[in-house]
Amino acid sequence: LFRIVQMLRRRVTTAERLARALEVSPRTVYRDIRDLMGSGVPIVGETGVGRVVQRTAELMQQAPSEDVRAFGGIPLDIIQKYINEWFSSSLDLFGGEDSSNAAAYFASGLKGRYKEATSTKITDHVALQGSYTIEEIRPDGRIVDKDIPLRRAMNLVLRDEYVEDCERALERWNRSLQAAGLPNRLSLPSQRFNRAQGVYERMPFDPTGRLLSPEDYGVRRPDFLPTASDLSYVRNLMVAVYEPGKYANWIAPPKKGINGLAVDFEYVRRV
Repeated sequence: LFRIVQMLRRRVTTAERLARALEVSPRTVYRDIRDLMGSGVPIVGETGVGRVVQRTAELMQQAPSEDVRAFGGIPLDIIQKYINEWFSSSLDLFGGEDSSNAAAYFASGLKGRYKEATSTKITDHVALQGSYTIEEIRPDGRIVDKDIPLRRAMNLVLRDEYVEDCERALERWNRSLQAAGLPNRLSLPSQRFNRAQGVYERMPFDPTGRLLSPEDYGVRRPDFLPTASDLSYVRNLMVAVYEPGKYANWIAPPKKGINGLAVDFEYVRRV
């Protein structure tokens, strides 16, 4: 359990990747994560966010003008800002797009691609041949494609696999909005947005990937990322609910309880 916590502190990841690193099954990872969450460790996963989106969709159907604040829900625009922040920050954890360190770690066997040992798509496990395309920003602001040796792009190769996982999660969350008959959709921001390292470091791109002036970005930043007011609103919603079978109004109930127990099981006993 301690190793899972340490790994989650370093990087946003998936159960399959944790299972591979720990040499256990994904089912074991899910069980251990449930135990950690049951003991109070704050782990936020795809399913948890999906329940928030589902509840917001339900409240939007009930609320006048689809304003869920009066019902204690989290508006979609705030959820989108959190996605923008979480996604862009997690991309930085993979490192720079062009990295000689990544090449060295791959050569020494300390770094590999996702499912390096089992994927049928990967046939060259040495990666001395081939290249990978990254974007390069020219001094005049033009963005052009540039091919670099595959080994040097290993951070980006891994990151692209992670982005595909995130896109699948967004598709599932958007199905809740579609099922509720809402036209709204959540989206991932451009990989250029809000980056603290790599090709796009500190550059004022908006979530669509359009380069803004620093002044324009500063004015529009509250539309892109959570503001102090947004953070305060969400923080004030975090009120404990102890009654069995009852949940805070900003999140939908789970489909099943922890460890196979009933959803209305008395998980918390106040003494």
